[in-house]
Amino acid sequence: MMKHYIALWAFCLMACAAFAQEKFSVLVVDEQSQPINGATVSIGHVTQTTNSRGTAQFTTRTASTLVRVSYVGYETVSQTIPIGQSNLKITLKPAIRQTGEVFVQSTRARENSATTFRNIGKEELRKTNLGQDIPFLLDQTPGVVVSSDAGAGIGYTSMRIRGSDNERINITLNGIPLNDAESMGSFFVNLPDFTSSVESIQVQRGIGTSTNGAGAFGASVNIQTDVLETQPYAELNNSYGSFNSWKNTVKVGSGLLKDKYAFNARLSRIATDGYVERASANMQSFYLDGGLYTQKHTLKATLFSGKQTTYQSWYGTPEPLLTGNREQLPAYADAMELYDGPERERLLNADRRYNFYTYDGQTDNYQQTHAHLQYNYTPGQKWSLQSALHYTRGAGYFEEYRADDRLSRYNLPNVIHGTDTISRTDLVRQRWLDNHFYGITYSANYAVSNNLRFTLGGAYNEYIGDHYGEVIWAQYASTGNLGDRYYLNDAKKTDFNIYGKADYRTENWLLNLDLQYRNINYRAEGPDHREVYLNFRDNLNFFNPKAGATYFINESANIYGSYAYASKEPVRKDYAENPLNEFPRPERMHNVEVGYRLRQAKFNLGVNAYAMIYKDQLISTGALNDVGGSIRQNVPDSYRTGVEFDGAWIISPQFEWRATAALSANKIRNFVEYIPIYDASWELAGEQINMYDKTNIALSPSTVLSSDFTYRPLEPLALSLTSKYVSRMYLDNTSSLDRSIDPSFVNNLRAVYTLSAWGLERVDLNLAVNNVLNAKFATNGYTWGSIDPSGTHNFYNFYFPQATTNFLFGLNIRF
Repeated sequence: MMKHYIALWAFCLMACAAFAQEKFSVLVVDEQSQPINGATVSIGHVTQTTNSRGTAQFTTRTASTLVRVSYVGYETVSQTIPIGQSNLKITLKPAIRQTGEVFVQSTRARENSATTFRNIGKEELRKTNLGQDIPFLLDQTPGVVVSSDAGAGIGYTSMRIRGSDNERINITLNGIPLNDAESMGSFFVNLPDFTSSVESIQVQRGIGTSTNGAGAFGASVNIQTDVLETQPYAELNNSYGSFNSWKNTVKVGSGLLKDKYAFNARLSRIATDGYVERASANMQSFYLDGGLYTQKHTLKATLFSGKQTTYQSWYGTPEPLLTGNREQLPAYADAMELYDGPERERLLNADRRYNFYTYDGQTDNYQQTHAHLQYNYTPGQKWSLQSALHYTRGAGYFEEYRADDRLSRYNLPNVIHGTDTISRTDLVRQRWLDNHFYGITYSANYAVSNNLRFTLGGAYNEYIGDHYGEVIWAQYASTGNLGDRYYLNDAKKTDFNIYGKADYRTENWLLNLDLQYRNINYRAEGPDHREVYLNFRDNLNFFNPKAGATYFINESANIYGSYAYASKEPVRKDYAENPLNEFPRPERMHNVEVGYRLRQAKFNLGVNAYAMIYKDQLISTGALNDVGGSIRQNVPDSYRTGVEFDGAWIISPQFEWRATAALSANKIRNFVEYIPIYDASWELAGEQINMYDKTNIALSPSTVLSSDFTYRPLEPLALSLTSKYVSRMYLDNTSSLDRSIDPSFVNNLRAVYTLSAWGLERVDLNLAVNNVLNAKFATNGYTWGSIDPSGTHNFYNFYFPQATTNFLFGLNIRF
């Protein structure tokens, strides 16, 4: 495999040398002749971003004679390139109206701040948006590991950053929290094709800046939706690929009406059969926004919704089907309670695409609708005020078939049939979530001078949710009626936070201070699906300080350092399904970041070292609950330390190389393992306790590497080879090779051809061939086990295999 990779790399290097060309540069400055870093410069179909010197470089091969320059807060400029000229200077003027970026400025890290982050812009997202969920579009970000239950990146997907899962990654949409208040997870399956309405994404690693949602213990992902477009437009975006995967998107915008109003709309559909058997997904979504945009005021209303039906593939695939050790399958069949009949035979003859579930209605069904009303007021150059009201309505269920289940479990009496008393029956049940999430966010920004800025912000959010179950069919129905609930518990959670930030700039220094207070009040009461009466209350107060400093070595390079402390509350399952039968403790973390950044015309580099020292971290035991969530427990002393690299090199006008690396140690000190012991009657007889001085944290790889080689043989054509290496991950916290995921090395090819023709503004042809070397790999899994009556420790590993070679082809048209 590595030989193929080196050969492809060598080919790209030779090709770039053969096509080397002269350069054309564009210098972008403001009205005070200061260079603007990060401006977008387009010539024809080629787009570049200015560096810290305000310069963007192009090849003179382009046939276009028009350059277009845009930057947040400034008017867009289009200018003709004089014949024979090799450089051009363009001056941007401040925009006369706000465009929408102001809604994220309080929660995003500013350029050169002492925070480790990466920005992903609209152009980069456009080239990869073929229907896969947002986690898969962030795969080339340092330290990111992505996985898909169905195997192909559509449906239920997840990501981990620095080994931290979705429950520790804070997600905000225009500064408004997306994370589910109880599980803390962010489920992009409920927002299909949301990328088509995204302007940019910032990924902050570590604790990051103060946000309006849950504490971030691995990263913060700040998503900004589309900003104002002054000209009307329409888009048709369609893609098709392996496993009968489809994405159909229609998008329109009014442009600026009467110099102050604008509207946008999107309608999307995504469907796939999935790589794993029956792991299909059928998803629809819409997005609407309308706004008032003036020099001092922005008022924007946004409504978006997603509806999904996904066939469950939460069970995973037994290890023998991936390793080929099929002699182990009978033991797995027994552990899965497949003792005889066609289902046992199906397992014994299956392959790596095996899905445990076969009932046609074994689906997850959920709809989530978001309403945002955001307002910004900028009375002058010194002040700006932002506020937002938000409301999210979520409701849905997952349906499952249960064979020979106890009637008493559903509060139903036995059925008398003739002389027989029937206590068990086949049935179909639905388990429901019905919730409301609403609140307010606010911030005020004051620039005392060009060197000193203050921000005061905060939020109050409230969540109300019901969890209940219904039996919708039973072979022996007893006295049950449709609509009867066999369990019902309700939950309420309030989340209040307030923060203050200060930035002070001198000639060589930028100093940051960020202080946040947060209060959480969470309670739940009522029986749950396990026939356990759930009744807990928790009231927590957190103080989260952050401080950092950046030293500017010169105009291209700087070094930074920061310290942050944060606390985070347990999630619902930690209270309800604690493996140690104890009340969970909030987890706390000290985070130190030190880094170096270099920004030049041809070379961008970021290198950083970090230490994340935890107290009472909630770590996965390796087991899952019955809805695919990881069971967690507190460990008193653990840490994650490492170094990260994020670089880009323009080798020639035709050839560019981007690469990332994340090397880390993720350890638990003095870990205690509890293994259940069963007697001859298979009754729980006790526990075996194993002590470990230092072990690896589950599902936390020590090495994550990525590479993206891009070659542009012609102006409108870009060819890319992306590669990803993920080292061994352990399924539990014992560092046992027998319970681990093998390292993976995956390569993808992408081709993007962009042209203007037939009066159309832009036509994109986009081809992605994923896993071109047909690697058999997984990036997620779980394990469970016990000690049987003979004293043998049996354990069973399950994985979520990712798709072998597959493709997606897209045709995007913009009018």
